[in-house]
Amino acid sequence: ITIFTIILIETLINKELIYNTINFSLNLWVTSIIPSLFPFFIISDILIKYHITNYIPNIIKKTFCKIFNVSDNIITAFFLSLLSGFPSSARIISNMYKNNLIDKEEANHALTFTHFSNPLFILSTISIFFLHNESFGIIILISHYIGNIIIGIITRNNNIPSTINYTKDTKKSQKFSKILIHSIKNTIDTLLLILGTLTIFLILSAIIINRLNIDIYTSTLLKGLLEITMGLKSLSSLPISDTYKVVISTIFISFGGLAVHLQIISQITDTNIKYLPYFIARIFHALISGLIAFLLFNLLL
Repeated sequence: ITIFTIILIETLINKELIYNTINFSLNLWVTSIIPSLFPFFIISDILIKYHITNYIPNIIKKTFCKIFNVSDNIITAFFLSLLSGFPSSARIISNMYKNNLIDKEEANHALTFTHFSNPLFILSTISIFFLHNESFGIIILISHYIGNIIIGIITRNNNIPSTINYTKDTKKSQKFSKILIHSIKNTIDTLLLILGTLTIFLILSAIIINRLNIDIYTSTLLKGLLEITMGLKSLSSLPISDTYKVVISTIFISFGGLAVHLQIISQITDTNIKYLPYFIARIFHALISGLIAFLLFNLLL
């Protein structure tokens, strides 16, 4: 009660700051988040309903399952998350768990190494608009992806693949129009949730930075910890070398920011899937991908 009373008072005192922050949040949501996530969310829902895993060549499924020690269904979550970006991984895994396609243990395991940022966000928003160099975006993308793969390989022995026979539950009899409408509704709900968490954390970071009057370096780290987009934008304007910008950008994206973590929690809150393994994996993911980004930057540029 005390904390939220303070936030309420700060909101009333700094009306212009809050107004500008909310405007920035809405603009970011409309111009960046919706275009990059909306089509992927709908497509991933439809593919899951029609069990896309059934149509993937066996050699690919066997290789993937052997590397990560998972069942066939996780390959769908992995590649769809890779294309659409967070928080789609939690959304896809949660849907699979609710539809009895994977069990609880495998859902916990899959969530740890399917934390991918949307590739369009990295290659366009970050590399072109923030860092003004397409090569930087490629390094960040590769480092971020490899870091996730390493996490999946490291933790493979913690999982026992699900033995659920998903092929008996194929829903080919459902009308496509019904599946499409359901997917659109779910996507809109998820995007509105993203907007809400994004706005809340942007407001919190704006209030904290304004009240504490901290320097630009500390404020950038705080922004990146709370909400990565504002943190990345602030990072791009810092007077530091490009090497550090690329490495820190990779770390921010791989950790995800608390706004993304809240979005992940919201997707698994009505299931038995655990958040803690995901959180621990993000810390290691940030460190591993940051190191890879540093090595790639010095080797290639």
